[in-house]
Amino acid sequence: MRALVTGASRGIGAALLTEGRERGHEMIGTTRTGEPPHLDVADPEAQARLAAETRTLDLLVCNAGVFVDKEKTLETLTADDLNATFETNVTGVFLTVQAQLRNLAAGTRIAIIASQMGLQEIATGDSFAYRASKAAAINLGRTLAEALRGREVAVGIYHPGWVQTDMGGATAAVTVGASARGLWDRFEALDMERTGRFETYDGRPHPF
Repeated sequence: MRALVTGASRGIGAALLTEGRERGHEMIGTTRTGEPPHLDVADPEAQARLAAETRTLDLLVCNAGVFVDKEKTLETLTADDLNATFETNVTGVFLTVQAQLRNLAAGTRIAIIASQMGLQEIATGDSFAYRASKAAAINLGRTLAEALRGREVAVGIYHPGWVQTDMGGATAAVTVGASARGLWDRFEALDMERTGRFETYDGRPHPF
């Protein structure tokens, strides 16, 4: 399988890159800085350049994300915080898929790394920008699944767990390796019968 993972410089993205290679897949991982290929997912021109350089893919993983309001409150959250969050977590997903459509044939797969923090049922009164962006990412994934059904491109939406990364913190419940292994199991099982589903990294169906 030939796969592209956005946001692969650290955390879950880096672990997905490593796990994919260990499973024998041909992996491409994008970063905003560091080793190429570089990609700012919110930049349409950068997306177009990368897509033109990328050959046919079997799997596209939209993983790049930010959590800028982790320490913000209702009183301190700014418009810039909201805009920056949605640019990466929502617009970035859409632009990545839009740009890479030229490289996605029938039978290929798209994985969107969302979060259960986007669910209305577990709203807790904090992390406004992140929660709203992940709710939008879940909805976007569902919409993309229907839009791409006729092309036979399957779209899976996934909660990676509360993972021990810079974003999740050291006290999180799931190791980054366990999350990556579970997510790869989901990617490899993704097909048109499963398109549009929201699942946890360990295979449990998630309500919307």
